[in-house]
Amino acid sequence: MWAAMLAVCNWSTLGACAALKLPQIFAVLTARSARGISLPSLLLELAGFLVFLRYQCYYEYPLLTYLEYPILILQDLILLLCVFHFNGDVRRAAPYIALLVTSWFLLTLQKWIIDLAINLCTFISAASKFAQLQDLWKTKDSGVMSALTCSLASYTCATRIITTLMTTNDLTILTRFVIMMTLNIWVTATVLRYQKTDVKAE
Repeated sequence: MWAAMLAVCNWSTLGACAALKLPQIFAVLTARSARGISLPSLLLELAGFLVFLRYQCYYEYPLLTYLEYPILILQDLILLLCVFHFNGDVRRAAPYIALLVTSWFLLTLQKWIIDLAINLCTFISAASKFAQLQDLWKTKDSGVMSALTCSLASYTCATRIITTLMTTNDLTILTRFVIMMTLNIWVTATVLRYQKTDVKAE
């Protein structure tokens, strides 16, 4: 029974992550605008995903516990290019992408670097959500932010809490997912709130 539950969590997480950023990318492309999407939030999220993926690869965690991260990173990179494109210059994304690629190799030069990075990872990822929330509070406009993408992010964190408890029981990883699930729910609620405000204003 536990094995079946673990399989359902792992595969449903992979399925959700495969489509996670697609509603957001579609919304940006449809509106031909990146209004409402916080660039600092997106960059911090990418950094958090990269550190988390590198950590799990380095310590040889079971593949199914982190397989969604390459998918998420790819989707975030596509979204990053879209944001820069609709903000006027896609070439401005190049230094950020180069920095992310370089970081992949630097993180494992010494064991203490990756260990320190994973301890900071939760703060980095949490900061990405606060950056998005701050942008929403400031503008009181959700723009093209996708509530579906935010909801799927909350779901994937919830399933990862379950799989972490059932497999590694790593407190660092577990804490990260609990914090990220809470913040994703908060972002989702804020996006929905300002979407409703937008509809009333129209």
